[in-house]
Amino acid sequence: MNEKKNLSALPKILLIAAILMLGLIGFGVSKRENLQRMWNVYTFFDEDKRIENFHRMDRIMPARTIHHAGPAFQFQRNETELNPFYIFNGESKKVDDFLAETITTGLLVVKDDIIVTERYFHGVSKDSLCTSMSVAKSFVSALVGIAIDDGLIAGVEKAITDYVPKLKGSGYEGVPIKHVLQMSSGVKFNEEYDNQSSDINTMFLKIFGLGQPIDDYMAKIRPEFPSGTTSYYRSCDTQALGMLISAVTGKSVSTYLEEKIWSKIGMEHDAFWCTDLSGTELSFAFLNATVRDYARFGRLYLHNGNWNGSQIVSEKWVRESVTPDDPNLQPGPKPESYEISFGNFGYQYQWWIPEHSDGEFMAIGVWGQYIYVSPKDNLVIVKTSVDPHFADNNYEHDEETAAVCRAIAQGLRSGGSAGTI
Repeated sequence: MNEKKNLSALPKILLIAAILMLGLIGFGVSKRENLQRMWNVYTFFDEDKRIENFHRMDRIMPARTIHHAGPAFQFQRNETELNPFYIFNGESKKVDDFLAETITTGLLVVKDDIIVTERYFHGVSKDSLCTSMSVAKSFVSALVGIAIDDGLIAGVEKAITDYVPKLKGSGYEGVPIKHVLQMSSGVKFNEEYDNQSSDINTMFLKIFGLGQPIDDYMAKIRPEFPSGTTSYYRSCDTQALGMLISAVTGKSVSTYLEEKIWSKIGMEHDAFWCTDLSGTELSFAFLNATVRDYARFGRLYLHNGNWNGSQIVSEKWVRESVTPDDPNLQPGPKPESYEISFGNFGYQYQWWIPEHSDGEFMAIGVWGQYIYVSPKDNLVIVKTSVDPHFADNNYEHDEETAAVCRAIAQGLRSGGSAGTI
């Protein structure tokens, strides 16, 4: 029911069957290209391809470019010795060991606008465009808030179908935008990647193998529970938010991101967002950017949506987005129906709040992508990874990453510790 599943066992049998079927009945060049594209999608998690593919997503899927504008905002640099140890589950562990175990490709620590460490591994560099996976969801949340600020959406209590007629008659009909933001829509969507007949795999098959627009797929999603009564991780909810953004702005998600954020906060590089074959962004994932530009987005939220005196996202929206107001979405142990999807993290508007948070919050993506923000420490940490064990422990590596970030923050508070990472 969530994306924390084994992606190495993807349904290639289903894919091969589709290829054989279409090959027997005959099809044109465009269909062959679609199937090749789908094969690329279904194999990009393969162990021998993951590291390269996670930084070459525009070779796997179609994509829209997001242009940066103007001079880049430059972090200062002062390499600092950081705490090389952290405590997790009562055990003292080495940060370097965790970075290696999770196949970290990039680690950037920025405190007080100063880069105190920046490290890259496995051929990745400061100029590499790293895939975000579900870190993209936090960007979508920001765009929803901006659309509200712009007066294009009356508020989160409004039904999403008041703005997205395409979803009328689907499981989203009448569902408040707030419930969609909180993954509490109640729609039926199975996100088990190792289940050949799961909804997430069926969706990829249809949009890349058969060329179905993702909006058409979304229009056929059915209800399972009344909205707001239970929560579990559904990437389709973020896709619905992408449809909302496009409907109210008349623009693609990428264009709105470029206009409202990317061109305004000193991003250093162009980014891109992967799309279906009709050019619609896969809003739930697959934004691709440099580690430093992810840190700039984290800095925006660190300062409550304000960028050097310009309010890009309202402070109200930022605070609301990272403050769970549903008792079942608070950090800590949860009822059984919630625990499967959220572990001990809290959740609000597409942002995660670690247990025992002291104001911290995180954007988290599968396979180990993170933006960690600690306003108390004026600190942003970005980690990109190709973690082969992320699915083995159901959120434990996410919680361990939070512990690593806290150890780094603690070390910086005390002026650094012996040893480096």
